[in-house]
Amino acid sequence: MATFDYKAKTREGEERAGTVEASSTEAAIEVLQRNNLIIINVFPARGVSFFARSLDEILGVRSKELVVFSRQLAVLFEARVPVVQAFKTLISEATRPALRKVISQIVDDVSGGLALSLALGKHDRVFSSFYISLVRSGEESGKLQEVFSYLADYLERSYTLRTKAKNALIYPAFIFVAFIGVLIVMLTVVVPRLITIFAETGQQVPFYTAAVIAVSIFLQRWGIFLFLFLLVLAVLGWRYKQTEAGEALYDRFKISLPLIGGLYRKLALSRFTDDLGTLIVGGIPIIRALEISADVVGNRVYRNIIMDAAESVKGGSMISAAFEKYRDIPPLVTQMIRVGEESGRLDFILDKIARFYQREVDNMLDNLVSLIEPVLIVFLGGSVGIIVAAILVPLYNLSGAI
Repeated sequence: MATFDYKAKTREGEERAGTVEASSTEAAIEVLQRNNLIIINVFPARGVSFFARSLDEILGVRSKELVVFSRQLAVLFEARVPVVQAFKTLISEATRPALRKVISQIVDDVSGGLALSLALGKHDRVFSSFYISLVRSGEESGKLQEVFSYLADYLERSYTLRTKAKNALIYPAFIFVAFIGVLIVMLTVVVPRLITIFAETGQQVPFYTAAVIAVSIFLQRWGIFLFLFLLVLAVLGWRYKQTEAGEALYDRFKISLPLIGGLYRKLALSRFTDDLGTLIVGGIPIIRALEISADVVGNRVYRNIIMDAAESVKGGSMISAAFEKYRDIPPLVTQMIRVGEESGRLDFILDKIARFYQREVDNMLDNLVSLIEPVLIVFLGGSVGIIVAAILVPLYNLSGAI
């Protein structure tokens, strides 16, 4: 299949431009005509360089935009607006070109007779397998309105949780980076000038001043090589993290960290139970729901556990029994899931577990933020105090000797 750029008009005179996949130019024209478009021009698409693309296309569609988009669709479907008309309405509501382009292509595909889930599936960088599977379930059950309401609620919860977690780490990260920058400037600019003074006067310096001077000399002589070494190490680490083994090791490291590890575990459990509950409510079969949840849980360790559980369920096992084998799944989760399975209200129980862990994450984030600030103050104050003492004490002794 080749990609063709086109320019066309609708029957109402509205101009359209975009791309279409087809085996030939004639097939592309036929597809566009089936979409009731009056063709102006069709030509093979050229590869666009990275620098020629707009910033919006490079960055893609943001999570917040997808939340608003899903909520607007839910409202339009609730008002009984037809699918194509609903998407056309949202084209004018989209604030960024990347999202407008995606919606426009979905309108063209759906107008041409393609199922909405398949049209969304052509944009898998925007819509996850979780999203597409729920939409497909809504099409099959005739509950598209309810499905988009579930999606909007789910995406809002997920976005709020991720945003809160990121915002909690911005302040300490900024302070730490600023401190490292100030430390490097002091060691490479200020301390070398003091070294000259101490050398000319023959002043004896305390051991802690000698240590600071040694670090300063090392950075002057080998700093660029240290930077290049750390850069190469970071690149190699990033490349390894892209592999399956590297991602699993990194995710295991995250959930094993003291204090922070508990936060990552509860985030993963909250997301998994919320995903699985939403999929079950949306009518997805349990095995398929487990497989989709594994793909979007966001942690390789829990992904492997969920996929193993899905295989056990295929063999006739209960979900709770499959999870009991893993120490990364707390007993609370397995016991609650067992209650849901025995009572036939698994979706309700999963929702309760998800909300419980969301509250736990909120509390941990609040406690973490309140704890990080005094720890940072003590750490930065102590570090700056050592450096200031290492500089001022010899100077004070020198001025006393004079």
